[in-house]
Amino acid sequence: MTEVYSHVNENGVATLTLNNPKALNSINLNMVQLLFKELKKWENDDNVQLIILEGEGDRAFCAGGDIKSLYKSNVDEEVKAGAIQFFKEEYELDAFIYEYPKPIIANLSGIVMGGGVGLSYHADYRVVSEKTMWAMPEMNLGFFPDVGAGYFLNKAPGYYGRYLALTGEVINGKDAIYVNAADYLIPSDEVSNVFETIKETKWSKADLKEKLAKILEDHSSTSILEGKINGYEEQINQHFAFNTVEEILTSLESDSSEFAEKTKETILEKSPVSLKVALEQAIRCEDKTLQEALAVDEVLANNFLNHADFYEGIRSVLIDKDKTPNYEYKKLSDVSDDFVNSFFK
Repeated sequence: MTEVYSHVNENGVATLTLNNPKALNSINLNMVQLLFKELKKWENDDNVQLIILEGEGDRAFCAGGDIKSLYKSNVDEEVKAGAIQFFKEEYELDAFIYEYPKPIIANLSGIVMGGGVGLSYHADYRVVSEKTMWAMPEMNLGFFPDVGAGYFLNKAPGYYGRYLALTGEVINGKDAIYVNAADYLIPSDEVSNVFETIKETKWSKADLKEKLAKILEDHSSTSILEGKINGYEEQINQHFAFNTVEEILTSLESDSSEFAEKTKETILEKSPVSLKVALEQAIRCEDKTLQEALAVDEVLANNFLNHADFYEGIRSVLIDKDKTPNYEYKKLSDVSDDFVNSFFK
């Protein structure tokens, strides 16, 4: 099976389709390399005016990296070497998309998580629908929000980025626009027609941006969906402004609202190591460029590959699916500052 389809039509539209639908288009090293190869080929091709990035099927754009395949990295050096290479090349691809000279339009109607966010966040035009489920859910796996999250989650309003990082909350298309992860909300039953219109339009550099924006704007509607989290700005900014997880939890405990109680419970379900490392990542990356944040991610990813709780997180969610991880570090107080700092070295 070809895991990435590529096609260029006579109108100057190139299409890249992630073709791993049984795994919700999760990406692996081969897919990363295929994506990079095609984008590199089209970079200076005058026959290509714009690129569409999409996932096969209507369930998902991309549910993230194929983390399940990394499970044996703790007992198999060859698998671990492959995992190190995957993260390295995945982050290089994310940076390449950020710097890409031609417009990229991402179809994000469906599941968009983790590595899928990394591929799509820096696209020029990001289309979501009422079916979009957007998240950085790495906390559920004893990992950390990677693919440049230290950069782009800090671009969200207030402290929403920290909230999304620590909770792994799944948000809808309207909220994705609110946190600067998407641009256009289009009803799902119109999305395919919109992309067909783009494919059938003859494109030239002269008026490309204006014509493309008009097509997307003519079909977008912010009234088809209510945001889930954009009404909690005051509480999120109040509770997530602190620089330690313990202080965040103490602040949440002082708030008797249903939102605060649910948020506290959600955080306490996560790996204590992941929580502390992710918050430290957010703090350290506040003023970093994307490239600098991705460099931090590569160091963190390699260190998590040597961390037992990462494999326990994978086991509990993706292997045995019992969702009852038995982490070595069970409490926040078990995780010292020196141990957290070691992940950044």
